Amino acid sequence: MRRPSALLDMRNDFVRQMLIEMERDPAIVLLTGDLGFRAFEPIRERFPDRFMNVGIAEANMVGVAAGLALTGYKPFVYSIASFASMRCYEQIRTDVCYHGLDVKIVAAGGGFNYAHQGVTHHTVEDLACMRVLPGMRVLCPGYSWEATEATRALSVSPGPAYLRLGKSPNVPYDEGRFTFQIGKGYVIRDGADGVLCVTGNVIDLALAVSDRLALAGVSLAVASFPTIKPLDESLLAAFAARVPALYTLEEHSTIGGLGGAVGEWLAESGVQGMRFRRFGFPDRFITDVGSRDYLLACAGLDPARIAAAILSDRSSSSV
Repeated sequence: MRRPSALLDMRNDFVRQMLIEMERDPAIVLLTGDLGFRAFEPIRERFPDRFMNVGIAEANMVGVAAGLALTGYKPFVYSIASFASMRCYEQIRTDVCYHGLDVKIVAAGGGFNYAHQGVTHHTVEDLACMRVLPGMRVLCPGYSWEATEATRALSVSPGPAYLRLGKSPNVPYDEGRFTFQIGKGYVIRDGADGVLCVTGNVIDLALAVSDRLALAGVSLAVASFPTIKPLDESLLAAFAARVPALYTLEEHSTIGGLGGAVGEWLAESGVQGMRFRRFGFPDRFITDVGSRDYLLACAGLDPARIAAAILSDRSSSSV
């Protein structure tokens, strides 16, 4: 059953789970950079002493969170993804990661989820920025259940982490088949001719690509990787042992995100003869104005073009 559109925002899933975790653990606090209106009110009302709006001062917010962590609190800090990842990058690196502090960076609206706000609000590089930080775990849930489970897992797992949230697509499969673990992926749809590894809220796009290829007689598996760092190398190895092609799909630059992580693993794994291709944002700013779907199409991320590229790869490899 399709949920009402108001419930398709991972932010709401995050808030609902945070209420549960803050009730369970009095050390958890939430800081926001003047965001979360019409979402964080239940937290502010239930836990007024553990909710802080520090204003539009992201770098200061991370510094405050680091100080709180040093005194035994477990801070979650929340801002728009482009600001949470870059405006306070030095503080995340030096104040949080260098000291291995228990601070969670929660980034809302990754990719083109703030499409109409322009390039300043587009987030094309955050996963790459966060992956390179020592000790930083990077989570990018793909839909409502993953967002809820990622919030639950991070609340009981100490140390730095980055959680990217977006809109939750209406994905047609039963999450009850899976058990969420940080660092683990899982197979959404199996296939014998290749696997499309996906992170973030483009699972619906991946399934549409698989459906198109099925009409052409190609059996493409789809696997979700809600954690990019640490990467589930065992799942990649299992696919590499039985399919001839690995593909990645993400609402992020093809440089440094899931595609980069899988490509690095593939280059060092010793796997021979594997076709590999990354689908994501090109190495340029998308300055067009329009909806998220429109901007994804401008970046080349639509089912028809992705499916055609995979078919072209198959044809080239058979020549």
